[in-house]
Amino acid sequence: MKGLEGAGNNRVMIRVGDVEIDISGSQKEVDAQMMNIREGEDWSTAIARVRSVRETAIAAAVEAAKKSGLPERGSAFRSLIENSAISKKPDQVLAAIHYLRDVEGIDDSPPRVLKKLFDDSGLVSPDNLSLYLNRLIERGFISCPPSAKEKNRYAVLTPEGRAHLDRRSSA
Repeated sequence: MKGLEGAGNNRVMIRVGDVEIDISGSQKEVDAQMMNIREGEDWSTAIARVRSVRETAIAAAVEAAKKSGLPERGSAFRSLIENSAISKKPDQVLAAIHYLRDVEGIDDSPPRVLKKLFDDSGLVSPDNLSLYLNRLIERGFISCPPSAKEKNRYAVLTPEGRAHLDRRSSA
């Protein structure tokens, strides 16, 4: 809650396990106290507990997904390709980039990661993925940020690439 400067109505309360941090006062007072706390043992303990709980929750979610029969990476990608009837290799590469970025949330996908996705799915990967990626860039279906040193690994679908993939999958 943010209040007026010097008004004394700001408060930060954090409770993690048996660690409790409760600060109130003006914004300057709260900021100063937070800086002191962040350097102390209570803050480190609280953050360590939050990280531990987060890791446990992620592990539990992965285990629950496995037990519920959710498809693994390879079978999920293969289902995408088969259900969308995407048969041409350039379109499959485009779909692989879409899958990695939009489904799995992976930003860094060099050709070896694309190849592994094809291998995991049981689909034959193109022999020269870099060539396919360069051709997709030339056609305007993918783009790479200018700041990327290794351009192909950070490829994203352009609006034209999405439209092309949509047309291919609905044909």
